Amino acid sequence: MASGPVTPGADTPVHVALRTTDVDEARAFCRRLYYGPMRIEPVGDPARLEFSADVVLLGPITIGEVGYGTDIRLTIGELETSYHVLLPLTGMLRSRHRGAVVYADPTRAAVYRPSGDIELDWPGTCRLISVKVERGALERELDAGLDQRVISPMPLGASFDLVDGPGRTWAALVRLLLSELRGPDALASRPRMAARWRDMVVSGLALSVEHPYGQEPAGLQGPYRPRTVKRALDVMHAEPWRPYTITDLATVAGVGVRVLQESFRQHVGMPPLTYLRRLRLDGVHAELSRADPGRASVSEVAYRWGFTHLGRFAGAYRERFGVSPSHTLRHRG
Repeated sequence: MASGPVTPGADTPVHVALRTTDVDEARAFCRRLYYGPMRIEPVGDPARLEFSADVVLLGPITIGEVGYGTDIRLTIGELETSYHVLLPLTGMLRSRHRGAVVYADPTRAAVYRPSGDIELDWPGTCRLISVKVERGALERELDAGLDQRVISPMPLGASFDLVDGPGRTWAALVRLLLSELRGPDALASRPRMAARWRDMVVSGLALSVEHPYGQEPAGLQGPYRPRTVKRALDVMHAEPWRPYTITDLATVAGVGVRVLQESFRQHVGMPPLTYLRRLRLDGVHAELSRADPGRASVSEVAYRWGFTHLGRFAGAYRERFGVSPSHTLRHRG
């Protein structure tokens, strides 16, 4: 176990790990490795806190797998020095940043710019990979491929897809690097190899996250989903409980209903309303998994996520998760 971060720009990775049931120890660890002005408060049962983190520091990037074991609320002021990405491995995370609400899960990452406060509702069922990239490193990567200087901080999109396209590949690269660097005598831990991995993580993020420069240089263009699809996905993730119709979503996307449906089938793999229903079901499942059975009810949670017909909701829930909603509530955690 290392005692602290490496010097920025160094090519020698450093592995730092902690497992504790002491919230103060967990706070100190996260503040030292990530950001000083960070507040971490348990909102679930403090006795169930089982913080675990495996973190690798490699020059301008910090990658860690983190979980708390109980529900927490994390707040932080402006990041200032870094861009940040959260990649849930399990569960769903609710994030608010610069007025945008994002529900991140294993299909969708949350992205943070260096400006604007952040608030996270992080359930105990959610384990994630946290990726911190120094501000200058990502901006230099984009600037190198452009004929114009980028605006700092860059106006990045609030989330990106992890199911297909460049986001899926980048997330797999990050997971593999973390796995390699946590093990002994890994090839990736040698400075020359580590430097190449580091550069791939930074350049891959530049290709995965949405930014206003994506259409400028051919070298930075990736297989992005059409903006029409992204607009519809963004509003669904921002407020999944709203009673959207297919016409509503087509209007947001700026295309006709048939065009939107065909675009979703081609680029998402399912119709828009099917995707919305899955998003809502996953939200209900995440909330029931951490709720107190004595205080919460299935109907209240279902209504909160936009389900108005409880019979159809229960059938869809069982089809997706293999158990009833009430079973999830009774056997939470």
